[in-house]
Amino acid sequence: MPCTASTAPSPPRGRPLPVLGRYRDYSSRRAAAAGLGRAEVPAGSAAGAAGCATEAAPAPPSRAGPGRAAGCPFDARATMNVGTAHSEVNPNTRVMNSRGIWLSYVLGIGLLHVVLLSIPFFSVPVVWTLTNIIHNMSMYIFLHTVKGTPFETPDQGKARLLTHWEQMDYGVQFTASRKFLTIMPIVLYFLTSFYTKYDRIHFIINTISLMSVLIPKLPQFHGVRIFGINKY
Repeated sequence: MPCTASTAPSPPRGRPLPVLGRYRDYSSRRAAAAGLGRAEVPAGSAAGAAGCATEAAPAPPSRAGPGRAAGCPFDARATMNVGTAHSEVNPNTRVMNSRGIWLSYVLGIGLLHVVLLSIPFFSVPVVWTLTNIIHNMSMYIFLHTVKGTPFETPDQGKARLLTHWEQMDYGVQFTASRKFLTIMPIVLYFLTSFYTKYDRIHFIINTISLMSVLIPKLPQFHGVRIFGINKY
């Protein structure tokens, strides 16, 4: 008569196995679940006296490939992209605080100046004035004219009516980024005035260009639309 191994009754459906509650990771739970499936013969039973020994079922062949450990449900070579997504409601508020953005900004001005210097028929004063004008014009357009954000934000459309300068640091004044973007046009203006030898025409043009990017940065003009220009 073939001997059969006695197994413990299975717990009711809907309730977790008690032995699995002690294991928190997937591999430990899997190993514990495999151990529950083994048939055990109580000591002193008839099956044990007859010499009938039960053996654990052979483990299925491992499909672990290079980089995948046995019993591991995922490829160890694959890296999880955790913690790299931004947590800002509006990324425009922190873009000027990103690592290396200030250096890239300064290098961009230097590259523009070198490109203008490479044009043969431009004199040094003209190059410095053009560098100042192009820089301030770009700053005025991207910081004080263009409104909204290229990102989908759950702010009920509040950023749609704000310029980039007004969105920076959630509107907090005198932050490090705001001070940097305020000081840079002034430094460029002093350099331009020096290399143009304070020529009257160059001085007037560069002063008007400087005022066009300094006045919108004042806290008194935060959210102000003069004569309703660029209101919507």
